[in-house]
Amino acid sequence: MRFYLLFLILFCVSLIGFSQNQNIISIGILDDKGDKKLVPILKSLKEEIRAVVGKENKVEFKSVLLNNFESDKAKENYQKLLNDNTDIILAFGVVNTIMLHNEKNFPKPIILLSPINRDFIRFSDKKKTSGIDNLTFLLTPFSFSEDLEALKKLIDYKNLGILVDEFILNLLPIKQYFEKYFRDKEVNVKIISVNETTDITTQLDGLDAVYLGLNRSSDDKQFDQIIDAINENGIPSLTAFGINDVKRGVLATYEAEVNYELFFRRIALNIESILNGVNPKDLPIFLDYNKILSINVVTANQIDFPLKYGMVDKTNFVVGKNRNLSTTFSIVDVMNRVIENNLLLQADKKEVELSEQKVKVSKSNYLPRIDASASGIYLDKETAKIALGSKPEFSTSGNIGLEQVIYSEQSSANISIQKNLKKAQEQSYNTSLLNALLNAYKAYFNTLILQTNVYIQNQNLQITKKNLKIAEQNYEVGASGKSDVLRFKSELSQNLQSLIEGSNSLNQAYYSLNQLMNRPILAKISIEDANLESELFEKYKYTDLLKILDDPKKRPALIDFFIDEALRNAPEIKNIDYNLKAINRSYKLNSYGRFIPTLALKGAYNYTFSRSGEGAVVPQGYPVPPDGNYNVALNLSIPIFQRNQQNISHQTSIIQQTQLNIKRAGAIQDIEKQVNSIASALLKEISNIETSKANEKYARESLDLSQNAYKVGSIPVIQLLDAQNNYLKAQLVRATAQYNYLLVLAEMQRVLGYFLFLNSEADNNEFILRARQFIINYDK
Repeated sequence: MRFYLLFLILFCVSLIGFSQNQNIISIGILDDKGDKKLVPILKSLKEEIRAVVGKENKVEFKSVLLNNFESDKAKENYQKLLNDNTDIILAFGVVNTIMLHNEKNFPKPIILLSPINRDFIRFSDKKKTSGIDNLTFLLTPFSFSEDLEALKKLIDYKNLGILVDEFILNLLPIKQYFEKYFRDKEVNVKIISVNETTDITTQLDGLDAVYLGLNRSSDDKQFDQIIDAINENGIPSLTAFGINDVKRGVLATYEAEVNYELFFRRIALNIESILNGVNPKDLPIFLDYNKILSINVVTANQIDFPLKYGMVDKTNFVVGKNRNLSTTFSIVDVMNRVIENNLLLQADKKEVELSEQKVKVSKSNYLPRIDASASGIYLDKETAKIALGSKPEFSTSGNIGLEQVIYSEQSSANISIQKNLKKAQEQSYNTSLLNALLNAYKAYFNTLILQTNVYIQNQNLQITKKNLKIAEQNYEVGASGKSDVLRFKSELSQNLQSLIEGSNSLNQAYYSLNQLMNRPILAKISIEDANLESELFEKYKYTDLLKILDDPKKRPALIDFFIDEALRNAPEIKNIDYNLKAINRSYKLNSYGRFIPTLALKGAYNYTFSRSGEGAVVPQGYPVPPDGNYNVALNLSIPIFQRNQQNISHQTSIIQQTQLNIKRAGAIQDIEKQVNSIASALLKEISNIETSKANEKYARESLDLSQNAYKVGSIPVIQLLDAQNNYLKAQLVRATAQYNYLLVLAEMQRVLGYFLFLNSEADNNEFILRARQFIINYDK
């Protein structure tokens, strides 16, 4: 016991002695403006510095001093650090760089991370250090001229807009630089100064490209509005400030993604060197990395910028944020738009209207028929002389006749037939409607699958980049050969090509959706995600239906309920039934109906307007005929024999009845088969959802293990590639499993003739209630 107590006392004393021997290093940080996104980055920087120099030193970081892009404030912050106990100063940002650039001497060691490009601060490549007492730079390879050359290769612009922060224009000779750069080039340049109140939308007319020199924080709403305005006008854009802007919606950048590990390690090593007595003027200032063109695939699609296959091996494709510049549709929106606007449905609806016209024509046989006529007659004189005044040489007369069918078996039958044919045509329209809705449903979820595919392909691309980096590191230390590096570069090219192909397929899916909704094919469109966990499926009672389907005991009863519902709702069967009614009426007409007489009333009125010439005067003693006369007749007719046509029509009706009954039986069989097949497919997809989740998890773990093993040379490159490809396949299967399940469920709704999304909550509640009641009564 005494031994342990003595050990504890000695251990505490050693700890106290160790802490007293540690040097306290105070580090001050200067920046232009705070950014929430930089908080975890700054935390990582502090951790890296402590890891490198914290063994013998206690590192304390002061609060970050911000100048909010004000030069005077930057100077004030700098003086504050000079006047307190700060040992080393880290300076970030444009304003701080300019402020320090104007300083004559530096009392305290300063490490400056400069975002100002080499067009303004020029250092010879032979000059490896700053040569300025107590000052070192970390210059990155930013360059306006290189960016503009990259943009020129991207699009051959003639009218270029350059957006620059107003305070930067006031601090640096940027305007003069661009004027000099474009002096001998056939380009119209418009430099746009941007401050907090600038409305960019009024200044984009006539531009065919935009270069953004705006250094904004990740939560800057104005920057997002500027991006939206540029993209809404379909103008290609390139940013000077890296890939984060591209992820936010800018089309492209010619800057590599920031390697924070590289920055942090260099800063930490510089601090260690300073603490070891090295003057900052002797520390290396250049921090180079390979520049590459990065393009936002989503933005490229939005502004119809062509992604060429020749760009694959030279470009980093990024699936950035969707800025929602296009009209956004939910699955319900798409289905309602299809009902209202689909061209094929509109054409089928006209068929219903034409059927209605045929009904009107059939009914018109019971409307009176009135004819009027007028005539002028010339009769030869000799005949007129002996006609005794009844037929003059010249005469004009008029006639009006009336015919009214009182009853006609054929007309009555035709009315009934045409009414049933109209109802059959309505069911044909309902069939087309259900098919169109199913096509819309499929197009919607296929688009979601393609969107997910593009996202996963991009993730796979990032994994390949990481693996390539590991291969390059292994090659540098001699742990692997050059072939591994080349293998991953080849894989990278294939991944990029897959990403472009996926993007093109996604565009085609958007075209299909637009066509279904009768929108301009090239109109911008985006769609909301839809999955079983969303409120949408809860609202429309999908979850209630799926709970019943997932119960093995209730499943047989539910399938029989589906069959009953499908048979009750199926427009195909209703169409056959109405056609059968029409044929049955035709059968009756051509059997006993042919012996039912047709009764009609006829009448006419005749009037002579003039009589002249020979025979116009009635001889004396003869009665003078009146100028006008009328007649009325009741007509009754029975068709006795009509060239055997009635018997032939009668036999035809029997054949048609038999044919339609066969079709009806086949339709019932087809519905029963479809319901059972789709129910089996639903169960398969349910299983796929669960297994794909597990497979993805295991594939991810396998990839992580393979990457770690490859780093230390335990496995060959082919094994790492297999692990990566397995993970890609697992991701694709998992991501599409739920969408495939919903697609199969849509097929079931098509067979049922009832889409939950298109019915009210009350109707859906009634549907679920019917299903539950059917299941309860199933075994009784």
